[in-house]
Amino acid sequence: MPTRLSDPLVVILGPTATGKSHLAMQLATKFNGQIISADSRQVYSSMDIGTAKPSHADQQAIPHHVINVVDPDASFGLQMFKSLAIEAYRNVKLDGNLPFLVGGTGQYMWAVLEGWQVPDVPPNETFRRRLETLAAESGVDAVFELLASVDNEASDKVDPRNLRRIIRAIEIARHGKRNSGPRTIDPGFDNLIIGLKMDRQRLYKRIDDRVDEMMASGWLDEVRSLLARGYDSCLASMTGVGYRELSAHIHGDISLDEAVTKTKFRTHRYARQQHAWFRADDPRIRWIDAGDEMDLATTILQEWLDISDRQVDNTGR
Repeated sequence: MPTRLSDPLVVILGPTATGKSHLAMQLATKFNGQIISADSRQVYSSMDIGTAKPSHADQQAIPHHVINVVDPDASFGLQMFKSLAIEAYRNVKLDGNLPFLVGGTGQYMWAVLEGWQVPDVPPNETFRRRLETLAAESGVDAVFELLASVDNEASDKVDPRNLRRIIRAIEIARHGKRNSGPRTIDPGFDNLIIGLKMDRQRLYKRIDDRVDEMMASGWLDEVRSLLARGYDSCLASMTGVGYRELSAHIHGDISLDEAVTKTKFRTHRYARQQHAWFRADDPRIRWIDAGDEMDLATTILQEWLDISDRQVDNTGR
């Protein structure tokens, strides 16, 4: 249904496997919406099952944006995502539809919502390979120490275990740009942020069941096909949850049972990490228990649109 907000944006966020995509489909259908994905893995083509990408039928029913935008061997980062997401937002508005930003990649979400000004520093693949070699030979700590030597303030804000983030911070520092934290410019959105939550044990069970469903749907064959097409298991896309473990099995390093178990445990850890981005006490987020969320989410969204319309009427905007 149409809205009179000037810059409306409905956001659905939360940990993995809480049902964000399903809720977004329902709400977008009811409120004439289109979906902008904020998922750092769904951007890659040919990686469908393991990224829980919307089905072809869902994509036909509701337009989805910022999925399948690069090949698995392409570089993709925050700046590119932000640019594509903002472009998609404008196009959805031009179509007269309500934009829904949906996903669990917290960095991507807040970059859009808070107007982060991302340093314009292109990736340097040769330099990255040198640092990856250093990490392989001397450990990630050696690369982290290099970051501390070139931008000590940035090293305080980067996970010392996350090699890709460390390397990116060094890239930015080498170009004379500080990486101590993003500058922000208010993007001017009229936001409604809905968060889906679930108690930990129930979430872990849901994650485990979803991994089993993905395996039954052919996830192993998907990874085998990617490797056969020359997409190396060291690529950033192929180090995602599950792809790394299944690649190790295909290479003969671990059993299939071990790969599946590692995938489940790693997804549990990822869900815990997402809570650092989506805090339970964040006053901007309207948290809803996953499972019976549709009716409540519909009410919240309808009331938000109604209140906004009344404000428009009263102010003459």
